[in-house]
Order: sequence, then C-alpha cells, then structure tokens
Amino acid sequence: MSWGTQIQYKPSDKLLLNYSSFIGTDKPDSVRLNRFFHNFYGVFTLADNLGLTVGFDIGTEETAPNSGEHNTWYSPAGILKYTINKKWAVAGRVEHYKDENGVIISTGTPNGFQTTGYSLNIDHSPAKNVLVRLELRNFSSKDNIFTKGNDLVKSTTFITSSIAVAF
Repeated sequence: MSWGTQIQYKPSDKLLLNYSSFIGTDKPDSVRLNRFFHNFYGVFTLADNLGLTVGFDIGTEETAPNSGEHNTWYSPAGILKYTINKKWAVAGRVEHYKDENGVIISTGTPNGFQTTGYSLNIDHSPAKNVLVRLELRNFSSKDNIFTKGNDLVKSTTFITSSIAVAF
C-alpha cells in the first residue's frame, strides 16, 4: 500500500501554503523500494498584478529492499508572474533538479540528472476557459545529456507553445 497527503493553509487571499507527501512504492512487490516524497510550495500575491510561487520537492528511495541506504533527489523552483490584464500575462521560472543516482530521471552519466532550467512565457486567454502559451526554455546540465543533431550537449534552448482548455 502507498499513502499520500495534502495540507493547504490559506490565511488570506494573498497567501497559500501547501504540503503534499507520498509514502510507499511505485514498483512491483517483487522489487519493492520504499519511497518518501515531499512537496512544499507557497503562492504569494505581492500586488494585484504580481505573484510569486516558490516550491521545493525532496524525495528519498531505498537503494535495495530493506537495505537501510537511500538515494535522494530534490528540486527547488521559483516563478514570478506579472498579469498585464485579464487576457495577458508574462512569467519567468527558475528551477534546479538534482537526481545524481537516477531515481526519477536516469541518464547513465557520471553526475546523473543535475539540471538547471530557465523559462520565459507569455500567456493569452482569449476565453475564460482557454489559455494559449508561448514559452522560451533553456536547460543546462553538468553532463552532456541533451541532443543537438547527432551530438550530446550540456545545454539546450527551445520554444514551445500550447493550448489548454478547461471543462
């Protein structure tokens, strides 16, 4: 069996604090490895049109069943969002992911997955339930894990777009 929790505290319209956790395994019983995962984040309204989200994830998982040894990974992140008006917003994000032992993201490289990311996006909401996003992202790693043509490189930059519809 596995268990999860979520606790949210919202003392005002300008602050939301969240704690979520997972205790259990995501593997078959034959190779059961106990995992403990924690997610913390806060959403802060700094002004009517400015918001900040700060988060931190951390997890541990046994290296072998009942070994007493654990691999740990973590990821801090921060997002600053400026709302221009009801239809337009821009945001920037900084994040780092450190998973040296490849528990969540396996690279087969000496330093595992240790990557820092930056992004800038512009959002347009043409209707109440529709969001269109254009985003510029950059990821940089300690090892050559990204592809560029036929080569592996330490960083990559790309542009993505998306359309989300809520029902």
